[in-house]
Amino acid sequence: MSLTIPSPSADSMQPSTEPRTYQVRTFGCQMNVHDSERMAGLLEDAGYVPAEGEHADVVVFNTCAVRENADNKLYGNLGQLRQVKAANPGMQIAVGGCLAQKDRETIVSKAPWVDAVFGTHNVGALPALLDRARHNNEAQLEILESLDVFPSTLPTKRDSVYSGWVSISVGCNNTCTFCIVPSLRGKEKDRRPGEILAEIQALVDDGAVEVTLLGQNVNSYGVEFGDRQAFSKLLRACGGIAGLERVRFTSPHPAAFTDDVIDAMAETPNVMPQLHMPLQSGSDKVLKDMRRSYRSSKFLGILDKVRERIPGAAITTDIIVGFPGETEEDFQATLDVVEKSRFASAFTFQYSKRPGTPAAELPEQLPKAVVQERYERLTALQDRIAAEENAKQLGARVEILVTAQSGRKAGETHRLSGRSKDQRLVHFSVPQGAETPRPGDFVTVTITEAAAFHLVADPEGPQDYVLRRSRAGDAWDRAQADSCGVPAPASGKGKAGVSLGMPAIPVRRA
Repeated sequence: MSLTIPSPSADSMQPSTEPRTYQVRTFGCQMNVHDSERMAGLLEDAGYVPAEGEHADVVVFNTCAVRENADNKLYGNLGQLRQVKAANPGMQIAVGGCLAQKDRETIVSKAPWVDAVFGTHNVGALPALLDRARHNNEAQLEILESLDVFPSTLPTKRDSVYSGWVSISVGCNNTCTFCIVPSLRGKEKDRRPGEILAEIQALVDDGAVEVTLLGQNVNSYGVEFGDRQAFSKLLRACGGIAGLERVRFTSPHPAAFTDDVIDAMAETPNVMPQLHMPLQSGSDKVLKDMRRSYRSSKFLGILDKVRERIPGAAITTDIIVGFPGETEEDFQATLDVVEKSRFASAFTFQYSKRPGTPAAELPEQLPKAVVQERYERLTALQDRIAAEENAKQLGARVEILVTAQSGRKAGETHRLSGRSKDQRLVHFSVPQGAETPRPGDFVTVTITEAAAFHLVADPEGPQDYVLRRSRAGDAWDRAQADSCGVPAPASGKGKAGVSLGMPAIPVRRA
């Protein structure tokens, strides 16, 4: 489908010898972040280059439709770019992702200056849609109802040379009443194990030391080809990949979380002692209304088994406050489960009424003031628990994978940052006279301070600081050299990657 938009000026149609620049702006979950890597890879494969600074010839919005304010966020950003585009003839704007899959024609109707709209099932069409929009002087709208090409077969520009996302499935077969994702991402579709392991091996060959396996319900992997233990087998297979030091996955579903997965986590050395397990509510009545096919006792039982097999495992979660019909008694049940669960961190959300979901039609939608008050009580409880759990790390020796990002106060503290094996954020200093690590290297230090959302390690001297240079650090050096147009260091092998941040589950609540 195409819709007419104003023709660009004659100046904008003049050929240019300079490559067109692009920028991808991402909203939403880890799946969206990974999709944005595909969009960047497609654009670079088509000859575009990343924009330096704020101005770009092409701006792509990869949207989320989960939260109530997703529409406002998109249209606010599009409104800000309207005048920018008017002042820069030839500039193009594209909208993809879940909100594009849902709203379709509405986007072009509300923002007729948009050039291309594409859905979750046809990410690969982005460069062609932009070309057609320029050639035809018309906005291009293309939304498919099912996947045409599995995203992992598309070109990819990775956000990091030392860590990467690997999608093992797309879509979801569950029917949670609050969630619009199944209608936008479709039914679950699984990749074959050999394809997944080949992609992981390619990442490792390029210098990566960490991967995160992605799926809407990652532990239900294998349902499409009838192997209920496919996910645990995949985790064990990751343990056989030389050079792969850290394996993580997100997000599992409690109803399908089986003992064979816990055993694989415990018995595979490079699977990290960290688990993101969405609770959503501690009330059995609310869980039933949500169509979450487990109850609080099962959830707590999973946590007990994980901690029995993997002592010290850090467990994080998602929680929704104010679901329709939630009583004070229901909310207290959530607080009780949170207290028992001892989460390292939690993403806490106020319920958002999303048109098209069964929950949006339920009676007893709660007043905003009630939801806000409960939300504040929940976050206060979780903040206290997170601080107490982090305090248990004081004096512990931890190995940190150094990341490209630093803390907000890094300029004052001169600390670098990284992630421990259990995914806790650690800010650390380098002792005077000691070698500074590169992103992708590992350092082992002693935790000296603890707060609710991070840890601090300030070694007393070089004897308390151990640096392990890695292939990933070598890959970082090569990527930096390539980006600066200078020869890469001679050490190490593999291709250059992208010098941005490491994908990770944030430790702070949403």
